[in-house]
Amino acid sequence: MSNSPSRSVIVTGASGGIGRAVAERLAADGMSVLVHYAGNPATAEEVVAGITASGGTATSFGGDVADETAMANLFEHATTIFGGIDVVVNAAGIMPLAPVATMDLETFDRVQRTNVRGTFVVSQLAARSVRAGGAIINFSTSVTRLQLPTYGAYAMSKGAVEALTLILARELRGKDVTVNVVAPGPTATPLFFEGKPQEVIDRIAGANPMERLGTPQDIAETTAFLAGPARWVNGQVIYTNGGAA
Repeated sequence: MSNSPSRSVIVTGASGGIGRAVAERLAADGMSVLVHYAGNPATAEEVVAGITASGGTATSFGGDVADETAMANLFEHATTIFGGIDVVVNAAGIMPLAPVATMDLETFDRVQRTNVRGTFVVSQLAARSVRAGGAIINFSTSVTRLQLPTYGAYAMSKGAVEALTLILARELRGKDVTVNVVAPGPTATPLFFEGKPQEVIDRIAGANPMERLGTPQDIAETTAFLAGPARWVNGQVIYTNGGAA
């Protein structure tokens, strides 16, 4: 299966970080891209402009991933503009960190709303919309295995994402739509660097055998594989972390 210009993708959280790299990578593969953003239309338009300048096709659309009406409007927009939806990559997420003993429950609820409910809302719409031969790709984290302190609420939310995604893969039997999870390790994004002193960043970067942080482009490569040629990979969690445990 080749990625022709007629194939289209929705990428949530595509205005920065991993989501932006995924949008740019899939556009380079010839896909028409809907660049979703939560709150910053200017950065989303930068992504669209970059894709367009490189000869690709892109549009932007805003909305809260946990709001079913906003996301229904987004899927309708993508269908209207592109004529259908072939791939959905749900890269939107938030990562406030605190020990379990001290995290306030308002922050906990916010993490679960965006990461769990948001993934469910987008996955539900994707399950109804993605055409045969397509793919649904959600995002987890290698922290579900690495068990790093202060990541409790975040890792908990991503464990739920994995469970949902792997069940959805089985529910879509006969639809010719693959459903997988990408679980990055520590990746050099603003979300990762926020609030971390340099010594902590250096320690985390040195924890895997490659002795560096991942880049958004590293994660985008795995995503592009699942979005395109990987038709026999289904119902899997792909740990993309340089060999971290």
